Amino acid sequence: MLVVRDHSGELHGQPLFWRSAQGPDPEEIPTLFVHGVPTSSDDWVPFLERVGGLAPDLPGFGRSGKRGDGDFTMEGYDRFLEEFLDLAGVERVNLVVHDWGAVGLLWAQRFPERVNRIVVLNAVPLGQEYRWHVMARIWRRKGLGELAMGSTAKWVMRLILRPATTRKGGMPKAFVQQIADHLDQGTQRAILMLYRTSPSEKLLAAGTELTAIDRPALVLWGDHDPYISPVHGERYADLLGGTVRHFPNAGHWPWIDDPSVVDAVCDFLGAPAP
Repeated sequence: MLVVRDHSGELHGQPLFWRSAQGPDPEEIPTLFVHGVPTSSDDWVPFLERVGGLAPDLPGFGRSGKRGDGDFTMEGYDRFLEEFLDLAGVERVNLVVHDWGAVGLLWAQRFPERVNRIVVLNAVPLGQEYRWHVMARIWRRKGLGELAMGSTAKWVMRLILRPATTRKGGMPKAFVQQIADHLDQGTQRAILMLYRTSPSEKLLAAGTELTAIDRPALVLWGDHDPYISPVHGERYADLLGGTVRHFPNAGHWPWIDDPSVVDAVCDFLGAPAP
């Protein structure tokens, strides 16, 4: 098991937090893990312990800066990833994305030459027809979204997340606690801005260059996902020219329900370079 280290820095005058682990071979291309909503780099610890890499807390999430004038949009996160990799001194990466971590695919479309391999896990659909799930539609409505966010106590979060897992007892308490620890006003504001600036037609247009990323790609999909249908996993595989594996007994965070998802990601990243 690799040692995962915490890092704190600053970018544009705002706090920046990320985790890293040195892979077994220092010469190997590192992996960039990009989390979704409403989590943080906490998601990626089991993966970092196996293959190493880098996992930032996106602005507005976790321990990174949450200033009110932050650019919590798809374009803002795309630029952030470019700047983060420059700060870390990393040129080429394997890319692993989950949920809103799909913003990493915006960066990949701009810099396909910097991508070695891609793994997509139950990600927000880019380049596809998609209608936002019920909770997202609530967040997108002014007033109603603020009311919903303001009432999201830990016990409410546990209820909201219950359909996203196949575990009999719901999401692990530690997972819910990690979200609750960082779901402050700054994170709530970031979530609302991200959803409100991302209509379905924008998601469709955001994937126009995915087919041009000619790199090995693996799509892993927990089919018991109340937010994003498994058909979007198939579509991602088509767009990226990769393969897809479905996990029928796993939910939106598939590795929580089925630990073999971690094995599948690590095996793919550790395969011989093409």
